[in-house]
Amino acid sequence: MARITWVGVVSLLLVATESACQTRESAATQAAATEFDAKSVSIPIASVPEISRWKLDPENSSAEFVCRHVLTKVRGMFPQPSGTVMLDEANPANSRIEATIAVNGITTGVEERDTHLKSEEFFDAPKFPTITFASTNVSRSGPASYTVTGDLTMHGVTKPVTLAVTASPAFNHAESIRKGIEATTTVNRKDFGLRWEFPGEGAGVVVGDDVQITINAELVLQP
Repeated sequence: MARITWVGVVSLLLVATESACQTRESAATQAAATEFDAKSVSIPIASVPEISRWKLDPENSSAEFVCRHVLTKVRGMFPQPSGTVMLDEANPANSRIEATIAVNGITTGVEERDTHLKSEEFFDAPKFPTITFASTNVSRSGPASYTVTGDLTMHGVTKPVTLAVTASPAFNHAESIRKGIEATTTVNRKDFGLRWEFPGEGAGVVVGDDVQITINAELVLQP
């Protein structure tokens, strides 16, 4: 009986070991397949100087935002921002980023809402036609990511904000060298004087205070 039990245990151990090996093998194969799929997207990677200057391509850039509306979310966009980036790879603190957004281009897909947002109850576009950002510090947070602190000016009010930025490798496209970046942050609209509330409702009930911002930009290397 003891011998049979021992044989049984050994058999179970062998089966378990074989199963574990197959699982690891399967995971490795899957990982390799995933890596191969990523590499199958052929993008000509370009080399750039250690200190490089870039300009936003407005046609392939946008500033998007998400704000709560009661218990749902409303999304909007400012198309075609403009800006420049000076990137020092060796000393990121020397890098500089500037961007400008035209308030009048705001769109949420609802014309009535867009008109309201441009009015003096919100952005007051005739009086404050642009939103600007100017970096004050850039630090590297990963191989392809940065933390960017700067001054955001909106509705005539300037406040410091921090952006989490990720950058793609430089690539060749349309007879130029380009780089894609994504920057995210969250701001409180009331910090910038955007204090409108729906009449008869409590503060922050209809329009949320926090606004999530995502900037997607394609940069073009300058001479």
